[in-house]
Amino acid sequence: MNHKHRKVLHALFAHPVSANISSRAVESVIKELGGEIEQRHGGRIGVRINGHFAEFSHDTHSLHPDHVRRLNKFLTEAGIDPKRDYPL
Repeated sequence: MNHKHRKVLHALFAHPVSANISSRAVESVIKELGGEIEQRHGGRIGVRINGHFAEFSHDTHSLHPDHVRRLNKFLTEAGIDPKRDYPL
């Protein structure tokens, strides 16, 4: 995982929640983590990583802070810990 991906991953876990995270950058990070992304109905995407699955709305620009919180919770449940596994 390159430095740019690590920065995005750490931004997803930052407090306070960032409102300036690109949805494309997040998709790239998920793929780097070995996850799969599939297009779903109604402008949603399905994300599968480490045996966990969740659906998210597909934001075209920056992620809404509520979506960042949901993604943070999903990644935590999937066993992703950026401080432990992907330090800056």
